[in-house]
Amino acid sequence: MLNDMYRSRKDNKPQITDRKDPVIWSDTASGSVLSPAQEDFYEQNGFLFIENVFSADEISTLRREAETLRQEGAAQEDTIKEASSNAVRSVFRIHEKNRTYLDLMADDRLASIAEHILNDEVYIHQSRVNFKPAFKGKEFYWHSDFETWHTEDGMPRMRALSMSITLSENTPYNGPLMLVPGSHKKFISCVGETPDDNYKNSLKAQKYGTPDQESLTAMIRKHGLAAPTGPAGSVLIFDCTTLHGSGNNITPFPRSNAFFVYNSMQNRVVAPFAANSPRPDFLATRENIRPIRDRKVQMPSHFKAAE
Repeated sequence: MLNDMYRSRKDNKPQITDRKDPVIWSDTASGSVLSPAQEDFYEQNGFLFIENVFSADEISTLRREAETLRQEGAAQEDTIKEASSNAVRSVFRIHEKNRTYLDLMADDRLASIAEHILNDEVYIHQSRVNFKPAFKGKEFYWHSDFETWHTEDGMPRMRALSMSITLSENTPYNGPLMLVPGSHKKFISCVGETPDDNYKNSLKAQKYGTPDQESLTAMIRKHGLAAPTGPAGSVLIFDCTTLHGSGNNITPFPRSNAFFVYNSMQNRVVAPFAANSPRPDFLATRENIRPIRDRKVQMPSHFKAAE
């Protein structure tokens, strides 16, 4: 059994401990796909926002495919709806449903950055499109993704990262993602034993695996907040344990982002560290794991390419 390097949901008091893993696993002087300034910013802050990575035509195609995924997935388990309405909140497992998005995840503009930061071939641990419809899009409360991926999925180390591609303009007003710069250097353990099938509620409104308010307050007072905003076609890269969340969208301007989790091939999930059973495969890839560059091998037999 692997040693639990990041203990959580097992004690009656939260703790803030130092990170035990590198932030950038590669030698930063090894000819990176990022500039030295970008690498330094990511190392120190735990995120990096790059504007205008994808063209207007590319984003138009991605938006069209996202809408198809939203409509076709309405009755499926891996489509999550808002608790207070019938509005679609997230569509998961898009790398197994849509050729356009599968190719996007393997695009060199994204995959090469993930491979460099994690210093390994990478696979998709989780993929989804997040929707925040006008007036109805609800918040995603403060959390560290790694805390859930570790406790409920069995991800051993902090050797994963997320990329969020803006499919529509993210403004200061339509519920943009907020991050706590520098929070990735620490790990906040959470209190409360994981209920069975916790994902059924947590994907709509997370309760278990969220940091306590005292720890959040201390972290935010020390590091401040950032809310990267910009045009459609931008990319937000953030470390697996960077604290983040977003507020409600009470504007008439919908927001949608594609969201991919790249994990090192050497960091594949094992048994959960603080749950009786792992979450479903649509939330945490456990089978048929292949590097994202090997798309033909990764494609499941039931896959239907987008028209």
